[in-house]
Amino acid sequence: MNAVETTGLVKRYGAATALRELDLAVPQGSVLGLLGPNGAGKTTTVRILTTLLEPDAGTARVAGYDVVREADRVRRVIGLSGQYAAVDENLTGRENLVLFGRLHRMRAKAARARAGELLERIGLAEAADRVVKTYSGGMRRRLDLAASLVIKPRVLFLDEPTTGLDPRGRREIWDLVRDLVADGATLLLTTQYLEEADALADDILILDRGQVIAHGTPDVLKAKVGGERIELTAPDRAELARAAEVLASVADGPVEVRTESGTVTAPVTGGVHAVAKAAGELAAAGVVANDLALRRPTLDEVFLTLTGLVPAADEPPR
Repeated sequence: MNAVETTGLVKRYGAATALRELDLAVPQGSVLGLLGPNGAGKTTTVRILTTLLEPDAGTARVAGYDVVREADRVRRVIGLSGQYAAVDENLTGRENLVLFGRLHRMRAKAARARAGELLERIGLAEAADRVVKTYSGGMRRRLDLAASLVIKPRVLFLDEPTTGLDPRGRREIWDLVRDLVADGATLLLTTQYLEEADALADDILILDRGQVIAHGTPDVLKAKVGGERIELTAPDRAELARAAEVLASVADGPVEVRTESGTVTAPVTGGVHAVAKAAGELAAAGVVANDLALRRPTLDEVFLTLTGLVPAADEPPR
């Protein structure tokens, strides 16, 4: 069963088309990573699915409810954490979560109990009664994520949840997301951090100019830009040339020499076995190398290859 589905979704802003017949599906209990350059339509998609915008054409359903005809029902079963923390910095962490609970029509006692439970879960119990303006950026983002969990949503939308955080703050949010997935939550995640999508998403959909240009698991998408390759660095040009000759004998395709960076790259199959064979051949030939490693494609390479680094200005400022 799909927790989120869209068919032929279209959204226009004046003469600009932000979404062009978008189809997507997020199976229940999974994580979909929605990627794309600025203006590709990611936030527009989230706004439609969370009932903040109405599409101009097409249909969208969340938890089985139509986002236009049954918007009230959709709002009762979803959580949303946007790009910027939506908490009140003049309230304490606890007061913020109690307030969100009350806005969701929870009784005061139940709202306080849920706030305490969430503060423990996100690691903010000790800071619960401090005002939020004393929190670090990572603490605010965790509190914002907790606010989206007050009603125990069936589907959670995270719109660039780690924007502006340092590496430690990002890892903290990742750990929280993994816990939610382990509990059976369905997540739709938009991000510009390719490492983030690789770490969290079961499936990835790449948008550009409001259209889907690629869809698949991280491994499937990486295969689109080539397979494994051996990369060797050498101390001088003479060793580069000798290394290229040796690696050509174990490579599955053309060997590339980059003189400016002092590297030789050779496509291979067989993973570590190919590296072991190459190392033996290089040693036998007396080639001196600074480093020899097996490289696999990254999502960054997939993203740059598919989008061509062309910005798509089809979405208004967010």
